[in-house]
Amino acid sequence: MTTLIRKTIFALRDKFQNWLDGDGTWLRARYPRYAIGRGTYGWLRVIDAGEGATLKIGAFCSIAKQVTILLGGEHHTEWISTYPFPALWRAARNIPGHPKTKGDVIIGNDVWIGQAATILSGVTIGDGAVIAAGALVAKNVAPYTIVGGNPARVIRQRFPDAVIAQLVKIKWWEWSDAEIEKDLPILMSPNVDALIQLAARKKQ
Repeated sequence: MTTLIRKTIFALRDKFQNWLDGDGTWLRARYPRYAIGRGTYGWLRVIDAGEGATLKIGAFCSIAKQVTILLGGEHHTEWISTYPFPALWRAARNIPGHPKTKGDVIIGNDVWIGQAATILSGVTIGDGAVIAAGALVAKNVAPYTIVGGNPARVIRQRFPDAVIAQLVKIKWWEWSDAEIEKDLPILMSPNVDALIQLAARKKQ
């Protein structure tokens, strides 16, 4: 292996590692108008037609390739015509109400969004939720719930209701980096009881 090839490989590795291990810096740099939490990484396309809606993404979210979030630009299905006359016809530019937004998109913490998923305006996705690849999310998603399909429907909950209630209260993503690093063996396991006990000790 030549020196040039070796340097190129290490440069690419370091670039990817910085992107992967970052605290959301890469996404925040690309989308400075939106609130993006620490540790969140991935590819993201945001469509914003300027209706005033915004995007908020929590900490430690995993976003796969080709994920699209629409903050607006939607059409009025309740109108006689869905055609975007104000955008394309000068005579309609002073008629209000188009393009359409249903409001902000709010994505919680530790959410996994699969490849090519689409999230429409006005949607709130709860902490710990999973969005399956290719899903079209038009309605709110409850915490720790897996949804998929077009339109997205509930596939299953990740944990029982009582456990979900505990996880939402624990909010491990608000712990310091040092605490998270120390407790990785628990976070990277199905041992929810151990996490609940750990969180209880932290409060003492």
